[in-house]
Amino acid sequence: MKALLFMLSDLWMIFVGFFYGWKLIRQYGNYLLGLEWIIIAISGSNFLAWSLLGGDTSNPMYFIAYFFDAFSRSVGVSLILVMGLMRVTHRYKPTVAVDISVFGLGIVAGLYLQQFHGHGFHVVPATFFVIVNALSTVFLAYFSLRLWKIRARGLAIASAFTTAAATFVALTYDFFPLPGDDKDRTTFYVLALATWGLQAFVYFISYRALHNHNVATGAESATNERSVAQA
Repeated sequence: MKALLFMLSDLWMIFVGFFYGWKLIRQYGNYLLGLEWIIIAISGSNFLAWSLLGGDTSNPMYFIAYFFDAFSRSVGVSLILVMGLMRVTHRYKPTVAVDISVFGLGIVAGLYLQQFHGHGFHVVPATFFVIVNALSTVFLAYFSLRLWKIRARGLAIASAFTTAAATFVALTYDFFPLPGDDKDRTTFYVLALATWGLQAFVYFISYRALHNHNVATGAESATNERSVAQA
């Protein structure tokens, strides 16, 4: 049963990442969030394939999984997430050069930090991941407040709950293993993958609500300058 839940939670995250990542790019021209969502989906696809093939730690997919993990935990679902959401909170529209630079930073961080996995020094990047998560949480609390102020109360609560759940996952990831979990940490990954998928879904519909509010109040144009086409 746990193996089935693991597969379903991973498939959920993969679907949300690809589907809403593409919508963020196509409908809103938000390449920061859109590409990060797609990277999350690719990461989930690699992790699922590796698990179905037996979970051999010598398989290159194992090391690829930790690269994606380090990428998203250090820069992706922190700096990139905040910059992407600032499009609807502060009307921040980064240039193509900024987009490329921040993803380049994520790649460098992912390549550097993934090497510590399984070594005694893993506590160093693990602590760093928790710190950047905490900093991102401060902005996400503000993001929920913005939703509350435009009377999107349900989304504000959903966003706050999702952020709290993601923070719980970040803390339990390296420092507080779930009691009674198996050696593969299946229960943890079921909760983590489901939560990460929920993040991508809730933040997308919250982003859409703030975008629509900005358009309705004249704070933002309904036409996106950098989008390829409108869905």
